Amino acid sequence: MRKLDKTALADPDNIGQEDSGARMSLGNSIRVIFPHRRNGVWMFDDDAVGLRGEPFVAGIPEMIDTLIANIGNADQGFALYFSADPFPGFTMKLDWLREESGGNWYRRGESEGWLCPSLFRYFSETPKTLYVKAEARAWRPEQDEGLQGK
Repeated sequence: MRKLDKTALADPDNIGQEDSGARMSLGNSIRVIFPHRRNGVWMFDDDAVGLRGEPFVAGIPEMIDTLIANIGNADQGFALYFSADPFPGFTMKLDWLREESGGNWYRRGESEGWLCPSLFRYFSETPKTLYVKAEARAWRPEQDEGLQGK
């Protein structure tokens, strides 16, 4: 499993560098992004960490579909909370499997999904477990351009 160099937050070009051993703080334990579906692809923007149109691929879209099954109009956007620590109300637990191509594979039951290296924009090292919750949002992504992840 990889660790992110603590200088990477100050300089996004350093993403993926090995950590010197010091654990860095990335702020809140629970993070939130606002995925939406565009042209059939689940993606999200998070200006706070420099991501625009970041797609979910390789099994993660199917996991998202499970998460949002009871959320009306989720294609227009929903709140996705995630943490390396359990939090009240989480509805999905993903267990780390292996690293591949700079990203990491996670499992939920029989399903597997790959999260790309952008995961290190949120975590200083590969989380062994991810806890997730989806909630409806009352507004559309374009209404709060640039506020995602804050």
